[in-house]
Amino acid sequence: MRIAVSSDMDEPVARCLVEELRSRGHEVLTHGALRPGADPQWAACSEAAAREVADGTADQAVVCCWTGTGASIAANKVPGVRAALCTDAYTADGARRWNDANVLALSLRLTSGPLLKEILDAWFAAEASGDTDDRENVAHVGRLDLGRTAP
Repeated sequence: MRIAVSSDMDEPVARCLVEELRSRGHEVLTHGALRPGADPQWAACSEAAAREVADGTADQAVVCCWTGTGASIAANKVPGVRAALCTDAYTADGARRWNDANVLALSLRLTSGPLLKEILDAWFAAEASGDTDDRENVAHVGRLDLGRTAP
């Protein structure tokens, strides 16, 4: 799987994230402070990673900033992206399962190496729900990208 990864700071957890994804066999496309010469501002690098998901260059993305909030907000401004800020494995599982999230947002401050692995395990193990209500909610969010909510 091709995964776009952005971080506004070259922090140990961001480097650990890239290494962990590669060790799991993923191709990693880096942005921000993880790629020399790229714009490291959280809004710009999170947008860049999210756009790769939206245009199909990447299958998923992981966006990081100090709290994870700004990265999540920026990524969610890209149509077609459903970014979820996850601080634990249960939230990561639910984000993939019920929200069909395609971008994982992480806090560089709160995420330790062991917690990162738990979150990634849950994220990659979960599949989008086929439940009618869950699919309708995801479809509703997609219509918000188009500026309408009616079917």
